[in-house]
Amino acid sequence: MEPELLRHLESFLTPRRRTLFDRVLLERTRWLTVVTEDVYQMHNTSAVMRSCDVFGIQDLHVIEKRFGKRVDKEIAMGAQKWVDIHRHNDAQGCIKTLRNQGYQIVATSPRYGEQLSTFDLRQKSALVFGTEKNGISPELMQEADRTLTIPMHGFTESLNISVSAAIILNDLVSKLRIAPVDWTLSEQEKYAIKCRWTKASIKDAAGIIERFKSKSK
Repeated sequence: MEPELLRHLESFLTPRRRTLFDRVLLERTRWLTVVTEDVYQMHNTSAVMRSCDVFGIQDLHVIEKRFGKRVDKEIAMGAQKWVDIHRHNDAQGCIKTLRNQGYQIVATSPRYGEQLSTFDLRQKSALVFGTEKNGISPELMQEADRTLTIPMHGFTESLNISVSAAIILNDLVSKLRIAPVDWTLSEQEKYAIKCRWTKASIKDAAGIIERFKSKSK
């Protein structure tokens, strides 16, 4: 999007919304990303998406080999506007994409793995979450570079996926803020995301863009 067009679209936003976009973008990161694998209950994936937005994670990768493309907008509460959702038909395709982007694959497990307190954030990490009943598939577990677990001290051995994601993201993002890595977005990334957010915030964005381009010819 050309800067002139973005400025025109921004004129349809309130000053508060424009300021909010700039502030949130300063806190956004792609150093961590989240992957969900074949989560049957769509409200769980939607709740994970909401957690991604809350904790400043820009990308959510969704593997939908079995259950199709679903997002519970009521649970996501608008987070689908602000988080970039990347859909994958199978685990291998998702893993290949993430590795090409420089991510290590971190499987989450309720039974074993590294503790949150000692997890090293010096490498970009894709945090993979499976279903509460079956966890992550054996295929994806074999691809994992590391395994991460949440310490549990009761009788229950697992947490709901959305709860697990929120706990892990809260802990790791807090540590990431003070880690010796450049976890922020590039200026190009910020600009591209701001363009998408602006269009998503305007009801007739497509019509406004078309009219602007017609006048510019």
